[in-house]
Amino acid sequence: MIEMTLKNYREKIDNRLDLLMPVGNNAYSGVIEAARYSLFAGGKRIRPILLLEFYKLFGGDDDCAYNFACAIEMIHTYSLIHDDLPCMDDDDMRRGKPSNHIKFGEPLALLAGDALLTESFGVASRTLGIPSERVADAITFLSKNAGINGMVGGQVIDTCYEGDVDEDLLIKTHLLKTGALIKAASVCGAILAGADDESIKKVSEYAESVGLAFQIIDDLLDRQSTTEKLGKPVGSDQKNSKTTTVDLLGVEECERRAAALTEKAIDILDGFDGDTTVLKELTGYLLKRNY
Repeated sequence: MIEMTLKNYREKIDNRLDLLMPVGNNAYSGVIEAARYSLFAGGKRIRPILLLEFYKLFGGDDDCAYNFACAIEMIHTYSLIHDDLPCMDDDDMRRGKPSNHIKFGEPLALLAGDALLTESFGVASRTLGIPSERVADAITFLSKNAGINGMVGGQVIDTCYEGDVDEDLLIKTHLLKTGALIKAASVCGAILAGADDESIKKVSEYAESVGLAFQIIDDLLDRQSTTEKLGKPVGSDQKNSKTTTVDLLGVEECERRAAALTEKAIDILDGFDGDTTVLKELTGYLLKRNY
């Protein structure tokens, strides 16, 4: 069931993204082509789906929230483009295709990421059918979690402390670099729907558990999977001398923690009154994913 639900969501999200980032025909259309290349390279759309599901959970009509959901996917895509650059992780493949900088060159890849990030906030601001104060609050939350005190901050730690990370710093890095945008997606869905402060706190706790489990699974896949399955080079962390949860905790403990975090997230969902069926299935799906 969850596979079909995700497929339906992806089709709707892709259709909206196509409208929001149309093909260009001008002097700078090359950067639009580069941005679209990564935007439509086969992403799972987990973050926008989380936003839409939490928006529905608290009584929203999800048609109104697609722009905001797409804005978060644009931010996620920009982060992947920049992640792959030689100055960062220096990866030549993403989702089974040449990385953006391999396809278009470093300058255009850098600018494509910049374009997606900048355009995303304009897209989010064009969220119609939802009270403007909620949209403003959600944009503020998104900005915080995508920026210095969120995803970018996690990237800084990840880049500057390679090979010199203890468990506490590594968990902090994961909560920021990976978890902050997952939290932004989930919490923004609740904010847009008008959820109360206590509910938003619970959504945040859910997202932190999911985000940390997500990165632990990523670390396991980087160590155990294949380039063909992942669609990107395996062993990238070792190549870049980056300490991972597998290095610190071992495979068995990583598997145990990811399962425990997933169980915690599902327990949090049990505390909500609305229909959390899809969210529960999605949470379980993320634990068992193999790419």
